[in-house]
Amino acid sequence: MSGRMTLVVVLGGMLSTVGNAQEPAAPQPSTAIGLYGFSARGGVDFAEPGQAVASVALDAGHLFTDRLRLRPSGEIGFLGDDNTYLANLEAVYRITGDREIAVPYVGAGVGVFGRDACDADDACPGIWLQFVLGFEVRLRQGMAWIVEYHPVDAFRRHRVMVGLTTRRGP
Repeated sequence: MSGRMTLVVVLGGMLSTVGNAQEPAAPQPSTAIGLYGFSARGGVDFAEPGQAVASVALDAGHLFTDRLRLRPSGEIGFLGDDNTYLANLEAVYRITGDREIAVPYVGAGVGVFGRDACDADDACPGIWLQFVLGFEVRLRQGMAWIVEYHPVDAFRRHRVMVGLTTRRGP
């Protein structure tokens, strides 16, 4: 092959590559369901006469973006007049990314509430509108302290909780 022919082939290949080059694709919103983390929390319910609250929650995946998390949880209230039980399903939006040292978040959901003497109360079990305002402070990769404020039962009860959470990458 002559020098000119080689040059034409090489230039043609380069132009073809440049013409086919595309911009890198922007990350597409996605949903991923699975177990991505676990948290254990303890706190106080400030409703009269007050209760201690123990809670566990799962990071069950993200919806549409990695910042909008699906979080089922269970809570037990004790040391008050009677024991209370609450099963929640919340959507929690993380305001900053997971790589930050402190990650604030907000969320809302619904919960099914019950208590020891539930059969004597027509309003029991009940459906409660849930809210959460909190933040994580990273201890090390995959583990963080959490502090949360929960105005539960449509802002009729107020809970403050502190705990630890673990997280694996999505």
